Amino acid sequence: MSVQLPDTIFALDFGLRRIGIATGSGVTGTSGALTTLVSKGGEPDWVGLDALIDEWKPQLLVVGLPYNMDGSESEMSGKARSFALTLEQRYHLPVELVDERLTSSEAGKILKEQRRSGLRKKKVKKTEIDSLAACLIAESWLQAQN
Repeated sequence: MSVQLPDTIFALDFGLRRIGIATGSGVTGTSGALTTLVSKGGEPDWVGLDALIDEWKPQLLVVGLPYNMDGSESEMSGKARSFALTLEQRYHLPVELVDERLTSSEAGKILKEQRRSGLRKKKVKKTEIDSLAACLIAESWLQAQN
């Protein structure tokens, strides 16, 4: 018996200054970068996130968990876990954590390569890296379900 995947997931690349957000589809197995919200003093833009949750109505939230390269948890791991717990309590949605080691650097490489090859005209912005990192988190979660 196969498990029914959620129609819509939100993947979040948590940071103290920015939170990248991407959508994922359990139906098609695809994901897309959505936006990046600014955090102030480590406090997420709850109004912005509330609006996105209300508009997209995801059935699952996936938060990237930043591990150190040796697999141990970092100081940011604890902050991401706390953020995930707050999301669960605030939105009454299931929240899963996914190893997000290197997603931001991978996202940066992808975007810089697109610029080098001529696919992108504009300079790569940190907000674009964050939302693409969230997209990679969504893809990682979706792939792990198959």
